[in-house]
Amino acid sequence: MSLYLGRRISLAWLALCLTACNLTACNTSVPQKSATEAWWSRPALASFDSSRLRAQSYIQVQGNRFVDDQGNTVIFRGVSIADPDALVRQNRWDKKLFQEIRSWDANAVRLPVHPAAWRDRGEQGYFALLDQAVLWANELGLYLIVDWHSIGYLPNELFQDPRYETTVTETLRFWRAVAARYRNVPTLALYEIFNEPTTMGASLGQPEWETWKSLNEKIIDLIRANDPTAIPVVAGFDWAYDLSSVQNRPISRDGIAYAVHPYPQKASPSPPTEENYHQVWQRDWGFVAERYPLIATELGWVKPGGRGAHVPVLNDGSYGPQIMSFMESRGISWIAWCFDPNWAPVLIEDWRFTPSEQGAFFKQVMQEKAGSSQ
Repeated sequence: MSLYLGRRISLAWLALCLTACNLTACNTSVPQKSATEAWWSRPALASFDSSRLRAQSYIQVQGNRFVDDQGNTVIFRGVSIADPDALVRQNRWDKKLFQEIRSWDANAVRLPVHPAAWRDRGEQGYFALLDQAVLWANELGLYLIVDWHSIGYLPNELFQDPRYETTVTETLRFWRAVAARYRNVPTLALYEIFNEPTTMGASLGQPEWETWKSLNEKIIDLIRANDPTAIPVVAGFDWAYDLSSVQNRPISRDGIAYAVHPYPQKASPSPPTEENYHQVWQRDWGFVAERYPLIATELGWVKPGGRGAHVPVLNDGSYGPQIMSFMESRGISWIAWCFDPNWAPVLIEDWRFTPSEQGAFFKQVMQEKAGSSQ
C-alpha cells in the first residue's frame, strides 16, 4: 500500500467516524423537543387555584349597594398602592405592605396596572404578582380592585403619555385574561375597566359618551363571558370626575358600578363652603349613588408646597372632612391615593409607613368605621 493510498483510506475512515458521531452520540447533547413542547401544544394559562384561599364572601351588586353573601351592605374604605411592577423593581413588593394597610383597618386595596408594565413583564410574569396579592389580601381579609391604569381616550387610542399607551385590542385581551384567571376568586372584588378617561381639552379628540358607553359595554360583555360574577366599574370623562351623562344614558348592563376621582380642584364653587361643594359634587357625580354602587377609586389632597403638590390635588386640608361627610352620608365607597411615598398625593412619608397629613386623616376615618357597614 502506498503512502498516498494510506492517507486516502485514513481520511475516508475519519470522515466516516465524524458522520457517525453527528448521527448518533453527538446528537444526544441537543435533545429534540417533544410534541408537548411545541408551540401549538402549549396549554392556556390556568385559572387561579381558589382552593388555596380562605373562605371569603363574594361581593355582589344589589340595587345601589355592594353586598356580601348574606345581603349585608359593604362599603369599601381602602387605599391604592403603586403599580406592583414598580414595587418589585424598588424591592418593596412584600406581604408587609399589605399587613400595614390592614393595620390601618382598610378593607380594600387597589392595584393599578399600567399598560407599559403589563407589556414589559408579560402576562404570566404579571399574573405571578397578582397571584401573590390575592393570597396576601385573602389571608388578611382584604378585597382587591384591579385597575387598568391608563389615562387618555381609548376610543381614539390617544393617551396622556407613553406609560398609558394601549389599544382597544390590548385592553380587551387584558380583561379577558384577568377575568379568566380570577374567575371564582372572591378576593378580587372589582374590575376597574379604565382609570381616567379624558381627551385633555379635546387635544385627543372630542369626547363622545355614546362611543364610550358602547365600548365599555363591549368590554363588560367580554369580562362577563369569562367571569359571570365579576363587577365591572365604569368611569366618566374629565379624568374620571364627570358622570353627568349617566343621568340620561347609563351603561346598559346590570350588576355594574361607577367610579369617580373627585380631587379637590375638580370643583370650584363660590364661595368654597362645604354646602356648596356638596351641591356641585351631587350634580356632577353624587347623584349616581342613588341608583348604582359608586366608588371613588382615587381621592386625596396635599397642601400647596407639599410633597408632590400639583393640580388638581391642592387643598388646605378642609377637603378631607368635606368629602368624607359627603360620601359617608350617601354610602359611597372610597379608595385613598396613594400608599407609597413616591406617588402623590402620598399617604405615607417613608417606608417606615409614617402617615402624611392626609394619611393620618384617612387612617383615622378607617379605624373609626372599622366593622361598620354604614
